[in-house]
Amino acid sequence: MRPDFGTILTAMVTPFDDDLAVDYGGADRLAHWLLDNGSEGLVVAGTTGESPTLTDDEKLELLRVVLAAVGDRAPVIAGTGTYDTRHSIELTRAAERCGAHAALVVTPYYNKPPVRGLVEHFRAIAAATDLPIVIYNIPGRSGVNLPAAALATLAEIDSIVAVKQANPDLDELDRVCAIDGLGVYAGNDDMLLDVVRRGGLGGISVASHVAGPRMAEMASLAREGELAAAEAINGELLPLFKALFVTTNPIPVKEALDLLGHRVGGLRLPLVTADEHERAVIATALREIGALSA
Repeated sequence: MRPDFGTILTAMVTPFDDDLAVDYGGADRLAHWLLDNGSEGLVVAGTTGESPTLTDDEKLELLRVVLAAVGDRAPVIAGTGTYDTRHSIELTRAAERCGAHAALVVTPYYNKPPVRGLVEHFRAIAAATDLPIVIYNIPGRSGVNLPAAALATLAEIDSIVAVKQANPDLDELDRVCAIDGLGVYAGNDDMLLDVVRRGGLGGISVASHVAGPRMAEMASLAREGELAAAEAINGELLPLFKALFVTTNPIPVKEALDLLGHRVGGLRLPLVTADEHERAVIATALREIGALSA
C-alpha cells in the first residue's frame, strides 16, 4: 500500500547546544518552522539528524519532542535502522510506542550483508512491528545496494510501503518506480524531479531546510504536467543541491541554517563544522536562490 506521508519530507538536523547536548527546544522550533515552509512531513534521527552519534534515549526523546510539537499537522517518521537487526527491531518497537507514524530503516552498513541478508533484515523488522516501514537504500553510505528485484520481493509485505531511493542510477530508478504497491521517495535532492516525473511520491530532503517552498512548487508543477516550469526551478536549485554536499552531510546544511539565523549548533565528532571554503560555497548558493542577502 502506497503511503500518504506527503511530497516534501525534511530529514531534520538535530540541534545541539553549546555543549553539544541535544537542544530539544531547538528541535521544537525547527519542526514548526519547517512545516510553515514547505515540508509536509519530518524525519527525525536519520543521517541528516546525526543518528550515528545519538544515543537510543536521545533518539526517542527527540522523536517524542517533535511529535508533540507538530501534533496532527504532519507525519513524523523515526530513523530506526542500524547494522544490527536485533537493535533495529528494538528501536523500531520503541519508536512505535512513542507514536511515530512510520520508521525509516536504512540498509545495514559496514558489515555489508549479501542481498538475501538484506531481505531477511527487513523481513524480520517488518514482522516485529505494526509501523509502516520506509526502506532507505543509500549505497554511497552503506556500501550495499538493494536492487529492484529485492525491493519487489519486500514490497509484497504489507507494512513495507516505500523506499527512500538514494541510488542515482536512473535505469534502476525506472525499475524501482515500476514496482507495484511501493512508494518511492527521492533520497537525493537532485533526484526529486526524476522521481516525481516517474510517478514517485516526492523526496525525503536535506535542501528543504532552506528551499522547501520552491521544492514543493517544483514537485506540484511536475505532477500537473508543467515540466518546463518544473525543470526551470530544478535548474535554479541545482547549485544549492550541489553546495549542500560540498562536504559530508549534514555539515553543509547546518552551516546553511546558521547563515540564515537558525540556531542548530555544531556537530558531534567525528563530524566537524564547515571550513572557510565550504562556508563560502554554501553562502554563494544561498545568495543565488535569494535566501541570503549580499
